[in-house]
Amino acid sequence: MAHPAVRLAAISDAPLSVAEVLDTLDDPGAGGLVLFVGRVRDHDGGKGVRGLGYSAHPSAVDRLREVCHRVAEQYDVTALAAVHRVGDLAVGDLAVVVATTAAHRGSSFDASRALIDTLKAEVPIWKHQLFDDGTEEWVGAP
Repeated sequence: MAHPAVRLAAISDAPLSVAEVLDTLDDPGAGGLVLFVGRVRDHDGGKGVRGLGYSAHPSAVDRLREVCHRVAEQYDVTALAAVHRVGDLAVGDLAVVVATTAAHRGSSFDASRALIDTLKAEVPIWKHQLFDDGTEEWVGAP
């Protein structure tokens, strides 16, 4: 059964919107809102990154929903949202946006940390990095 705190769990091939995520979390009972935005950085492992691509397994959105529901069950949150981008991204593009709200900031911080960490560990989304030196690397691929 769906947990009422899960407001948004999606995989998108369109640019991500922080405002869209925040709008889904509007709740007068929430005193704390914690937002995490993951962006494509210009380096990794001592190499310059010129871009990357994210690919997702067909089950990724279902796994993302499962993670969101589990975090909502484990933490005292009023709402949560998670969106991950797929496709080709440039340096500076948003790759993932997660946010939680709770009556108090501590619960929201804890839930947001658990949400992004569990998403990265369990949702089958793979990163293909392209480096400035012409090399490439898959991250998280089976």
